[in-house]
Amino acid sequence: MATAVEEALGTGRRKTSVARVRVKSGSGTVTVNKRPLDEFFRIEQDRRAVLQVLEACEVADSVDVAIRVHGGGTTGQAGACRQGIARALLKHDSDLVEKLREGHFLTRDSRMKERKKYGRHGARRGTQFSKR
Repeated sequence: MATAVEEALGTGRRKTSVARVRVKSGSGTVTVNKRPLDEFFRIEQDRRAVLQVLEACEVADSVDVAIRVHGGGTTGQAGACRQGIARALLKHDSDLVEKLREGHFLTRDSRMKERKKYGRHGARRGTQFSKR
């Protein structure tokens, strides 16, 4: 580690979720809102999304991750955590930029829910046509 910081912060966003991530050297524990990862994220897919960054950078056993996340649902929160961890790892060790860029972990997923328009039932669905 050429440029390692003792404690690094990163913010991740996905849909309406925001995750504030704190990464520091340690034994590899991951806590989300002061609860263990597998207790907070019940779905395996969400747990995998969060841990994917740590495994790609091969630091899963050498850093402790503390996450505060709010807003949205579980999938959005998992995506926000993933980006937040990537940004915090980049500050923690700048040598990881190649691996993080390669895995597209630093790119924000900009897909959002489309707003409802007036005169429509949802974002796009119009009223049902009546012939008579």
